[in-house]
Amino acid sequence: MTSPVLDLAGIGIGPFHLSLAAHLDSIPSAGVCFFDDKPAFDWHPGMMLEGVELQTSFMKDLVTATLPTSPWSFASYLVSQKRFYEFLNADFDAIPRREFARYLSWVAAGLDNLRFGRSVREVRFKEGAFHVRFDDETRFARNLSLGVGLKPNIPDWGQVVQGETCFHTSQAAYRLGGLKGRRIVVIGGGQSGAEIMQHLLSQPEAADQSIAWISRRQNFQTLDDSPFTDEFFTPQYVERFHALPRSRKQPTVAQQKLAGDGISASTLRAIYQKSYALRHLSGKEHDLAFLPHREVLDLRHEGGEFRLVMRNGFDGSVEMVSADAVVLATGYVFTVPDFLAPLGERLDLDERGLYQLREDFSVEWDGPAAARIFALNAGRHSHGIAEPQLSLMAWRSAVIVNALLGREHFDLALRPSAVKWVGDSAEALSRMAQGSAL
Repeated sequence: MTSPVLDLAGIGIGPFHLSLAAHLDSIPSAGVCFFDDKPAFDWHPGMMLEGVELQTSFMKDLVTATLPTSPWSFASYLVSQKRFYEFLNADFDAIPRREFARYLSWVAAGLDNLRFGRSVREVRFKEGAFHVRFDDETRFARNLSLGVGLKPNIPDWGQVVQGETCFHTSQAAYRLGGLKGRRIVVIGGGQSGAEIMQHLLSQPEAADQSIAWISRRQNFQTLDDSPFTDEFFTPQYVERFHALPRSRKQPTVAQQKLAGDGISASTLRAIYQKSYALRHLSGKEHDLAFLPHREVLDLRHEGGEFRLVMRNGFDGSVEMVSADAVVLATGYVFTVPDFLAPLGERLDLDERGLYQLREDFSVEWDGPAAARIFALNAGRHSHGIAEPQLSLMAWRSAVIVNALLGREHFDLALRPSAVKWVGDSAEALSRMAQGSAL
C-alpha cells in the first residue's frame, strides 16, 4: 500500500455525508475523506422549483442537535451571509428549500475533507482494508461509509416511455419549462407531486392548459406533523424501533406513512387556492382534474399522445386519460451501488435486497468487526421513518462518529421522554442487554 490508510472513506456527498463530514471536521486526528463523482456539491437541482419549502425545522441542520458550537450550523451560515436578523424578521413558516440548499453548498465549500469529480469504480476488501478504486488511483480505508442516495423510481409501466415529455421529478426543473403540450398529467400524490402541481398552476400558461393530478392514495393527504407524531423523529423512538422484531417493523412503518411522506398543509392550500382562481376567476373554462384513489395500470405513447389506463379504487371502474406530457412523481428506490459488486456476496441483505443495519447504522457483513460499512439513507426498514429524513441526520452522524472512534466522543444521552414506547419491564431488559454488551 502506497497511500495513507484513511480511518473512513465516504462515497457520495449529499446532506447526510455533509453532516458526517462536518462532525468529523471537529476531530483533527481522524483521517477521513469523502468522494463524489459530481464536479461540485449540488442538492437535488432538478427539484429546485420556485416557492418550494423544506418540511423540516432549520434547527435540524447538519450539526446543531449534537454539536451546537460547530462553525457549520445554519445560524453560522446566516451570520456569514450578513442576513441573520433579516431571516428572523421574514418569519418563514417553513424555510425555502433554495435557502437550505445554499447553506449546504456553503458548508461543502468550507470543508477540506471533500473531494469532488472522483468516480468510484469498485470497492474491495483485502489485507485488512477497503480498497476504493478510482480511474487513476486506489485509496485505502479501515472503514467505509455509503451516502450515494436513492435512485428515481420508474414503475414498470413507465420504463419504455421516458423522454423529453415523460420524465421523473428529479428532472423537473430542467424540463418543465420546455413543455409545449396543452394536456399535462402529474402522477404521484406525495410532496414532490404537490410541488409540481403548485409550480404548473403558478405559470401564466396554466389558464390555457389541461392539468390532471393522479394519486394512488385515497386523497391528497397532508403531512402529519403534530407534536406527538414528531416523537417518531427522536433518537429515543429510533432506538426503540430498531429493537423491534423484523415482523413488526414493516407494518409499523406503513402505518406512519403520512408522518414522513405527506404533503405540507401550506402547499395543499396554495394548490387549492390556485385551482379556485383558475376555475372561477380567470374568465376561462379551465380543465383541471384532481384524481385521487387511482392506480395507473398502463402508460403508452401512441399517435403522438400518452394514454394512461387507471383503476379507480373508489368505485372499481377502469378509466383512461390522454396527455401530451407526463411527470412521474413516483419517488425513489434503494439499490446496492454497482461499485460494491466485489463485496456483494459478503453483504447480509434481507429478502427485499436491503441492508441489514446494526444500531450504529453499520451493515451486517462477513468481514472483520472492526471494519465497518456504514450506510446512510438506507435504513427506513431498520430504524424507522425518520432515517431518510433530514430531522435526525446530526444525531446519526454523531452515532457513527462514536462507533468509528470506539468511544463516546459525543454525549448523546437524553432525558427520558414522556412518551413511553415500551413498558418498564422492557426498558429494564433493554438496559440490562446494553450493559452486558458493554
